[in-house]
Amino acid sequence: MHIDDSGRKLGKRPARHDARTLLMANYLGLPRVPPARDWTTKVTSAWGMMLNDELGDCTCAAIGHLIQAWTANAGPKEVTLPDAAIVAAYEAVGHYRPGHPETDRGAVEMDVLKYARKTGIGGHKVEAFVALEPRNHGHVEAAVDLFGGAYIGLSLPTSAQRQRTWSVAPGGANGAGAAGSWGGHAVVVVAYDARGLTCITWGAPKRMTWSFWDAYCDEAYAILAKLWAPKKKVAPSGFDFAALATDLRVVTG
Repeated sequence: MHIDDSGRKLGKRPARHDARTLLMANYLGLPRVPPARDWTTKVTSAWGMMLNDELGDCTCAAIGHLIQAWTANAGPKEVTLPDAAIVAAYEAVGHYRPGHPETDRGAVEMDVLKYARKTGIGGHKVEAFVALEPRNHGHVEAAVDLFGGAYIGLSLPTSAQRQRTWSVAPGGANGAGAAGSWGGHAVVVVAYDARGLTCITWGAPKRMTWSFWDAYCDEAYAILAKLWAPKKKVAPSGFDFAALATDLRVVTG
């Protein structure tokens, strides 16, 4: 099947890092994670574009997809946020104004994360977030396995526009394969194995190779949310969310 994503909307502004952000490497003593994990299998509703086919709201849509994955696996029922909730977050964080296309300029992932923690998206707040080392495969695997997904930013190359599976083009990361030659994009990674990762973008799963990740991922975060452990305070992965959330609240304020 012919793939042409050249008309797709992106919307991630350049990464902005905050020195106060906790680093997963320094804070967590990570347990061994399984060689593969897939949190998509229990998702029964359509992932939905969340208006990323019309707006550059990928940074907010990615949080919506993560909420969908969390609730499908942790219960008590799967939650799919309405488009209006995603747009409301995009208006607040990206300063988008409906009816004014010149304001559709995307948003910064760090700003979205802080908004999700302090205000919430669609009525759902996150407890905290920690930064991953983008080139550390163990970090992203741990984030997906323990916390139900990883919120990441990609500096996409033009060569990715016509790929069924995102991979580094034969010519390497230059020319059409140069990082950012297409633009910045936010997605949520909800599965991994030895061959690569699965992210949710534009309302559907998309595979990428580990080499693509290494070449084009420019920011990545693990997010802690009560939605991932709504009752027993232990996530579907078996991780003790309650204890860590208590510690992180002390650190993040």
